[in-house]
Amino acid sequence: MDAIIGILLICSFIGMVIFCIKGHNLMVGFFIMATIWTFLPIIGNLISPNEAFVGMTINDMLKAVYQTAPEKYGASLMNIFLGAFFGRILLDTGIASTIIRKSVELGGDNPAVILAIVNLITGFIFTSMTGAGSVIAIAVIILPILFSIGIPKVIAFFSFTGSVAAGLFLNPINFAQYSAFFLNSNGGAEYAYSDYFPFGILAFITMIIVVSLAAMVYLRMESLTYAWSATKSAEVVDAPGISLITPFLPVVGVIVFNLPVILCFILSSMYALAVCGELKGGFRELCRTVSRIFTEGVKDTSSLVAFWITLAMFNDAAFFAAPYFKVVIGGVIPTAPLALCILFGILAPLTWFKGPLSLIGSGAALLAVVSQTTNYPTTFLYPLFASVLIGMAHFDITISWNAWGLGFNRINGIDYMKVALIPGTTVALILELANFFLNNPL
Repeated sequence: MDAIIGILLICSFIGMVIFCIKGHNLMVGFFIMATIWTFLPIIGNLISPNEAFVGMTINDMLKAVYQTAPEKYGASLMNIFLGAFFGRILLDTGIASTIIRKSVELGGDNPAVILAIVNLITGFIFTSMTGAGSVIAIAVIILPILFSIGIPKVIAFFSFTGSVAAGLFLNPINFAQYSAFFLNSNGGAEYAYSDYFPFGILAFITMIIVVSLAAMVYLRMESLTYAWSATKSAEVVDAPGISLITPFLPVVGVIVFNLPVILCFILSSMYALAVCGELKGGFRELCRTVSRIFTEGVKDTSSLVAFWITLAMFNDAAFFAAPYFKVVIGGVIPTAPLALCILFGILAPLTWFKGPLSLIGSGAALLAVVSQTTNYPTTFLYPLFASVLIGMAHFDITISWNAWGLGFNRINGIDYMKVALIPGTTVALILELANFFLNNPL
């Protein structure tokens, strides 16, 4: 009976992949999958009791998926809201756009140098900004500049999305989102951002270098056409120089001073508003300004919140599905750390279209199987999955900002995937091997 349930769960898994590829609503898809992966194990356990569910009633299983799982994610949602508030301040004060324009000026008249500098600066910016709204807001500043100096659209967009992913490797908000998947694994609840930070630094550097080098190679294969006059507008107003350190303050606060993430976002936001002259006009005006920006930031993340609520349900439902997956495919998945790392690196493209290696997709089930099969600690499992989730999956054309960028800039999706395939796989494989040498659990 366990094998039959396992096969049915695999069929539903394949159905979810097809659902994602066709571009249907992921929030609805994850709720459907959470329901299937809850009720099939319940039915299987009623017919043939499974030792993994000893002492659990049907009501306990339902409560775990539909009540406890979304509640557990509440702490992460607070981080997301404050991070979105901070990101909105960087946009509204002009700090982000000023940093980008000044980085372009440093590059002189060399497109390759400009591209490398813009990649580095974009990566730094997204160590504290997150969300589709923020990515799109920065994209509409950066991409026209890169296009205007003759960089082909597909190369410019690949370079931009890769540098965004580099920043997300160090972003404490994204860490809070992704680490929520590992609460059920060995050491998951105790795994902190400071524990992950050394690997995050390595991942950031690796991503920037590989993406920049790949972009330069692609540039040498293209014939560039220059149009320098389009790079700057006379109406642009720069933010004060002292404000340009703002994007880096939250990470410094968390790592150097060991301050809470939310406090770091609040203090950094107040600093940005103060040095940019946004706190003038009295206390009431200040209250209105802060309230307005916070509301806009939360609005930017509203669809993301709904998505994460259903994803939390799916994540905990995967815990109940895991014993049945283990019966069917448990012997197929390698348990040796090196074999796991190499396999994840080579198969990194399976993160695309929310595939079986993407946690923001159908990979939560694989995490449950790997976690239960190996019982490896989160210090190894988180980098194992994050290396492909950020290093490769953020080139996925089904990600909201990638889908927007391809459509808005009239870039062929197949051309973009061809450009991103080798660099993304290279990043994933390098980081997986680094994870083995740095975090080997044996």
